[in-house]
Amino acid sequence: MATKVNITSTGIKKVLRLYNEKQALAEYIWNGFDAKADTILIDYDFNALGSIESLKVADNGYGINFSLLKDKFNPFYESEKALEQRIHLHKSTMHGKNGVGRLTFFTFAHAAEWNTIYEENGSFKNGSIKVAIGGLNNYEAQLLNEDVKGKTTGTTVSFSNVQFSKEAMELSIIPYLQAEFCWFLELHKKSGFSIVINGQPLAYQDNIVDQEDNLLFRYPESNTVFSVKFIQWKESLHKELSKNYFINHKGQEVYKDYTTLNKKADEYYHSVYIESEFFDEFDFNSTDYDAQVKLYARTKSAPEYKFLIKKVNELLRTKRKPFLKEFSNKLMEKYELEGVLPVFQEEQAAQRTDLLETLKLMYELQPKLFSGLSIDQKKAFVSLTHVLLNSNEREQLFQVIERIVELEVEEKQELMSFLALND
Repeated sequence: MATKVNITSTGIKKVLRLYNEKQALAEYIWNGFDAKADTILIDYDFNALGSIESLKVADNGYGINFSLLKDKFNPFYESEKALEQRIHLHKSTMHGKNGVGRLTFFTFAHAAEWNTIYEENGSFKNGSIKVAIGGLNNYEAQLLNEDVKGKTTGTTVSFSNVQFSKEAMELSIIPYLQAEFCWFLELHKKSGFSIVINGQPLAYQDNIVDQEDNLLFRYPESNTVFSVKFIQWKESLHKELSKNYFINHKGQEVYKDYTTLNKKADEYYHSVYIESEFFDEFDFNSTDYDAQVKLYARTKSAPEYKFLIKKVNELLRTKRKPFLKEFSNKLMEKYELEGVLPVFQEEQAAQRTDLLETLKLMYELQPKLFSGLSIDQKKAFVSLTHVLLNSNEREQLFQVIERIVELEVEEKQELMSFLALND
């Protein structure tokens, strides 16, 4: 049975124009996890020339129910804005966009076939769905067996005429998948979630730079204990960014949100996993007013939660300092090579040191000050800093910085103290 959906094949490619083969393959994996799978198998074969001859992505999720095919395929063709609004920002259980990635195969293959087993009314059914690149707005669905014996649910997607090579898989796609799924696999580590490529588990641990496990933060008034795991990643987490993950005593994620260091314009990629019984009946959506009405409710207004966030933020700042210090040294070396720094005479060594140390501290406090600048803008910024440092009004430098970026209380105090010490 061939079914036509509500948009042209060209329109589909336009909606998905920003996808490449790495992102597309990641979407098929996300679709599996969204279907409650805990294991994704990626298998590929290649010939002597290194060309991919077959590629399959299999999951042990609940399969694709044929009675819901229209819901699985048609809603995909809404506006991009509508699709983006479907994403649940505070839960990882539904990462995909209701099947938005199902047709992205056109970025790397000529056709895709889904072979799925699902349960309906106590029996297992097996079906096949086919889509070709020449008719992305048509899918051919066929129910193959309505009483499958000795099988479990799941879906296998097979791709025909794959356009990338073995080398691209190993040097580009697999490293991309490591960065895409590292935080998620770590989140579900205790549940045994895995991605296995040609029989080998995806080595997402290769993306770990620093890790600290089993940190215990105890709120003394109620003896509430939070078990915290911190991880710094080598590569960007793509759209996930840096987040806190809140986990109940059963090991289930109940909420996630950005850390205070997210989007600080540096390359400090990190995740914090926080597990506690405190989150078993926690209401993350309550307002302060709701918390006052429900005096004993567990909300963000609770002293235990405020204590936790303070401790986590202290941990992040402590962990981040050595990283930023090392990066600030490299930044000054880069500025030297780019000719951004002023030329100092031998007798001006003290001024040079003062400028370099001030610039490094400014970067360590607020990397945003240094992001996205052209060479001329860098020179202007450095020259202004140099002039103010050597004037009688060094405090103006602090005022200039405050106008450009918002400093936290601790950052203000550190910068003011530094400028005073070098006055």
